[in-house]
Amino acid sequence: MLSIRYFIKILIFFLFIFLIFWIFYLNKKNQIDIKVPEVNRNFERIRKPAVSGTFYPSKKEDLEKQISIFLNNAENFEIKEKIRILITPHAGLSYSGQVAAYGYKQLKDNNYSKVILLGSSHKRSFNFIAIDDNDYWETPLGKVELDKDLIKSLVNNDSVKLDSSPHSEEHSLEIELIFLQSVLNDFKITPILIGQVDEYFLMMLAQKLSYNFDENTLLVVSSDLSHYPKYEDANNIDYKTINSILDGDVEKFKHTLKEINESSYNGLVTTACAKDAIETALEIGNILGIKNYKNLIYKNSGDVTNDKNRVVGYVSIVGYSDFLEKFTIRVNQQDKIKILKLARNTLESFLSKGELENYKEDSHLLNTPMGVFVTLKKNGYLRGCIGEFEPTKPMYKVIQETAISSATKDQRFKPLTYDELKDIDIEISIMTPRKKVKDWKNIRLGIDGVVVKKGFNAGTFLPQVAEEFDWNLDEYLSQLCHQKANLDKECYKDSSVDIFSFEVLSFSEKDSNF
Repeated sequence: MLSIRYFIKILIFFLFIFLIFWIFYLNKKNQIDIKVPEVNRNFERIRKPAVSGTFYPSKKEDLEKQISIFLNNAENFEIKEKIRILITPHAGLSYSGQVAAYGYKQLKDNNYSKVILLGSSHKRSFNFIAIDDNDYWETPLGKVELDKDLIKSLVNNDSVKLDSSPHSEEHSLEIELIFLQSVLNDFKITPILIGQVDEYFLMMLAQKLSYNFDENTLLVVSSDLSHYPKYEDANNIDYKTINSILDGDVEKFKHTLKEINESSYNGLVTTACAKDAIETALEIGNILGIKNYKNLIYKNSGDVTNDKNRVVGYVSIVGYSDFLEKFTIRVNQQDKIKILKLARNTLESFLSKGELENYKEDSHLLNTPMGVFVTLKKNGYLRGCIGEFEPTKPMYKVIQETAISSATKDQRFKPLTYDELKDIDIEISIMTPRKKVKDWKNIRLGIDGVVVKKGFNAGTFLPQVAEEFDWNLDEYLSQLCHQKANLDKECYKDSSVDIFSFEVLSFSEKDSNF
């Protein structure tokens, strides 16, 4: 009985082997197709329209017709300087479409290759700034590609994150896109939604966007104004808001909104729904030297529906300038001395008492979140250097923290002692936000600091490093790859490696008549 069972097992085994060879033979003869389908490596992630068919027509022909009517009915103001900023509403087309069209009509015949869409979330609550992570956004008018290079420059995985979920159901930026598709050609978008964040996040975002702003960049801020007051109250509230925007003064805008919120409009507290986005835009305008703003048109929903009991305000405002100031750090001699004293007093307090100096600062500069490196040199030789690139706290706090870290946490050196402090020269390097570099050959030796990054490996050199070692550009980047990022010496030539540049303003006690 055992031998029969054994024989059956052997037979099954050989039949199985025979079957495998037979299938292989038939496949070679193209009589059976058992190929595994190829994986589509060019898979596109597309953000589908969220409010097509509700906020605007879902059929391409109907949408084109409605927008065309609005644009034809809008006045052309023939603004001779280039429009850099557009603040425009985002309600359903039948409500705010005509007001929005006034702004978009002014964009015709302009070249914009980068459009930044900035707004606030209406559907989700989150405590960071969310940039969409798809490859394209789609509407009935077609697909528009996202600006991946700009997005890489903005994201820091802390305050500015890649997150598509807040964008998936949000209408405010989508409404702007259908107008952009109607008046522009060949542009990429960067969709940004601001969550419930601290004001330092807004200032940091303004710096990042400003540094990446060029002649072909347009910033579109999507915001309605007052929500649901009576018609007369809406006009009062909204014109106060509009006038504060036209002044281009961030502090005045914030003060005006505070005054409005403290006033009583039948117990209703209401201002612009994307006030943080407007504040960020005004800060960008300040950095880039945009001083001219124009109110093209203001209406509210009561002008459209004749229901004047509960209305929403709509405005189109443009900010324009022929000249963009180069985004460089401007620090006067008095500020330099104040910053150096802060760093030294911080070290004296910490190294003698083990405490962080209690410090408060009212100046706009020192309350701005900016990247800082603190370099300590003893008798001309490096004794410690640590920095923070893109903080979300005031610069004075960054200076205090990095000064202590440079003295005590640079692993290349023993912790600095209080007795050594008298022999230390403190150098401060204030940095702009980083910007994606498309071609490493465009890096300006001795001017641009550089970051190389691949996966978890990253390294940074300040621009003065090249001068200290008398390196050419290839040597500078090669040493950065090898020494700092622990990558191949020619990693900067690898397309899979991200390269970012930043500008630096450096000054020291030795050079500042401290």
